[in-house]
This record gives sequence, C-alpha cells and structure tokens, in this order.
Amino acid sequence: MHIPDGFIDIPTSVAFAGIAATGLAFSLRGAKSSLDEKTAPLAGLTATFIFAVQMLNFPVAAGTSGHLLGGALAAVLVGPWAASLALTVVLLLQALLFADGGLTALGLSIFNMSLIGVWVGYAIFLFVKKILPKNKSSVSIAAFFAGLISVPCAAAGFVLQYAIGGTATFSITQVFTAMIGTHILIGIGEGVITALAISAVMASRSDLVYGYKGATQVLEMRVKE
Repeated sequence: MHIPDGFIDIPTSVAFAGIAATGLAFSLRGAKSSLDEKTAPLAGLTATFIFAVQMLNFPVAAGTSGHLLGGALAAVLVGPWAASLALTVVLLLQALLFADGGLTALGLSIFNMSLIGVWVGYAIFLFVKKILPKNKSSVSIAAFFAGLISVPCAAAGFVLQYAIGGTATFSITQVFTAMIGTHILIGIGEGVITALAISAVMASRSDLVYGYKGATQVLEMRVKE
C-alpha cells in the first residue's frame, strides 16, 4: 500500500499531507495522556514489530504494493493516539531508508495507514467488544475483526486519493478491484495475527493492553456493586 512518487498529483498529495499533519497533532496530544512508564516501552516494541511485518510486501496492480498494516494491533495494545504516531515513524523510516513509498506521497500513506487503519480498526474493536461478554477472550475476538476490517478500509483511502488525483492510466474500477480484493485477503491474515498477538500479551500482562482497560473497569464496577 506504499504509494510511489508521482502516482498521485502534487495538489492532492499536499492536501492529504495537511490532513495527516492535523491528525498527528491531535494524536501527539492524546498520546501524552495515554502513555506512562509501563506502556511507553510497549509502544516502541510495537513499532519495531510493525516495521518488520510491513517489510513483507504483496504486489498489487497499478504499481502499488500491499502488506500487513499493524494499525489495529497497535491501537489495541497502546491506544489509537500512540498507534498513529508509531505507524508514522515506521512509514517515515521505510521511506527514508528503503525507498518503500515516495517522500512526496508520505502524507498520503500516513493518512491511509496511520489514521484510517488505526482509527477505523480501533472503532471496530470497541464496537465488537461492546456486544461481546466482558472477558479476555472477547478482547482477542474484537481485535481479529479490527484487523480484518481496517485493512480494506485503509486501501479504500488510497482508492479515494487515486480518484481525486491519480496520474496513471488505470481506471478507478481497476484500482478499486485490485486494492480492495487483495486487501480483504490480507485483512484476514492481519486479523489472525492481531488476535494471536493480543492473546499472547493478554496471557502474561493484560494490564499493559490498552484495549482491555475498559473491560477491566466494568468488571471492577460489578464487583463493587
């Protein structure tokens, strides 16, 4: 899903860079209150893991690539604000060190993966967790659906950008079919990996999982009642 330079025109790239910068500013503000001395190291480890899995690219039509995103995983582990920042650091390093995605298109990629991927994933996680029983297993199940749905949603962000300012000769229908179809399959893998990773952390240190804190608070309230 990394976008090369010149694939989307400059005005569109600049516009989405501005949107991405605004979103990251809010994320930075929120991360200050959501991170503490326990969760800050976990955010760094999460970014490292995502950096590794994002290096596994799947070719997609129209000169783009697809891969596991890790946005939902990061959001559930450390919260959506810190997750957006972690994904942005990963994207920046990949663009600078490995030319994985163009620098002029960095704002486009940040919008798709650091904002849509993270926040849609976390919204799905909260929704699914709300309708499930308040236990640890529900957190992993909700994380699965978060990972599954967040990936094609992030791909849809790219399709929107291409529709607005795409410079290639491929039709929007071709790009939509290639991106969404491929990323639904990738989303299944992402959902499984997200659920397994969350389950592993929950088994040993559930107190570190940001997405579990809400369920914990509900259980504590019921005990007090």
